[in-house]
Amino acid sequence: MGIYALDPAVQVILIPVIIFALSFHEFSHGWVASRFGDQTARYAGRLTLNPMAHLDMFGSLALYFMGFGWAKPVPVNPRNLHNPKRDMMWISLAGPVSNLILAFISGVLLSILLRLGIIGSQSPLIMVLIMSLQINLVLAIFNFIPIPPLDGSRILEGLIPYKYHTELAKFEYYGPRVLFGLILISMFTRFNIFSVIISPIMTIFLKLFTFGIY
Repeated sequence: MGIYALDPAVQVILIPVIIFALSFHEFSHGWVASRFGDQTARYAGRLTLNPMAHLDMFGSLALYFMGFGWAKPVPVNPRNLHNPKRDMMWISLAGPVSNLILAFISGVLLSILLRLGIIGSQSPLIMVLIMSLQINLVLAIFNFIPIPPLDGSRILEGLIPYKYHTELAKFEYYGPRVLFGLILISMFTRFNIFSVIISPIMTIFLKLFTFGIY
């Protein structure tokens, strides 16, 4: 996806961008949960942008090396929610949407700076914005995939009628295994299924968020 150049300067920039994107994603889950009445994330110390509260080592390394990743899930107790089915959908949606917001802000700023020629295209700020745009899009699209335990599975659960939840519960059991299997295939073969899914969608959003300049 063009985010893993060997230039050491790019690699140094990439690390804090990944850390902030993952932390903001999980914070957003917790913040929306608290707005719907569940303070579990707050009591667990997860209602913060402090990366130490959110980062999963394997998920962070996966994002760095393979182009997709995750952080530690924010705890949510559906029993504290007024409408668990609906509220869990919005709580789950908050994570990827927060990354889309960060990507949009990064894309707009990148477009403005490049069009006005205020700073050079190789400046550190431009590199930060490019990394932020790409990493946040990757996180958003990856988490929209409806495979448990990704956010997309909870969003799907909130959208479909209750009569299908029994079948969905079976997928809830096998989903993590399926996801882990796909990760292993992507890691140890030349076929990266996530790249196949993410890259075309990412290309569209790159053009949208930078108004065609990217």
